[in-house]
Amino acid sequence: MKLLERPKSLTELVTESIRDWIVSGRLDLGEHLSEVRVATELGVSRTPVREAMNRLEMEGLLTVEPQRGTFVFCLAPEEIAMLCDARVCLETTALRAAIRTNPQQLLERLRACTAEMTLARQKDDVSAYLALDTQFHQHFFDCSGNRFLDDAYQAIAQKMASLRNRLGRHPDHMAKSFREHIELADAVGNSDTEGALAILRLHIDRKEGSYWNVATKDAG
Repeated sequence: MKLLERPKSLTELVTESIRDWIVSGRLDLGEHLSEVRVATELGVSRTPVREAMNRLEMEGLLTVEPQRGTFVFCLAPEEIAMLCDARVCLETTALRAAIRTNPQQLLERLRACTAEMTLARQKDDVSAYLALDTQFHQHFFDCSGNRFLDDAYQAIAQKMASLRNRLGRHPDHMAKSFREHIELADAVGNSDTEGALAILRLHIDRKEGSYWNVATKDAG
């Protein structure tokens, strides 16, 4: 039997729109967001906007401050450091599991992703490249065979995508990022698990990545 597709509710559509504004960088980190402004721009009532904001607060993309309003999340340098630490733990565990459980599927997906990254760089399509960067890392979890790992990763994935779209656009960072993605895929192809993990750790490490450099350049 073919399952019926349930149409998305207005609240779901509004949630997707606001989430995209945050992740894509259309809204600044820490920016104030009013129900009236969103409702007017999307042509909806304030009720689905309020419900959408509640969902996004639960996801950690919005912060509600009593007597002040609702704001896009914003991370201090030390919080970005902790986020990178969490990434290292989750992504290295997922990558090891994916190489052990679904090595061929993982390699095919990483190769396909890096091929698309190559095209995006040739077209100088920075937004497309950064979206593919997010997909590349998600493949570790999709191939890990462990849905609980993926559940844990989703708690930070949208924040990482948001930071990537704001801090990952520098040409030097993109060149380094692209090179390391290729090297990581090659290591997977060579069945070099420890080599792949070492590349991934260096790729994420807050003391080497541009997220850390940009976020802390004015923090002393």
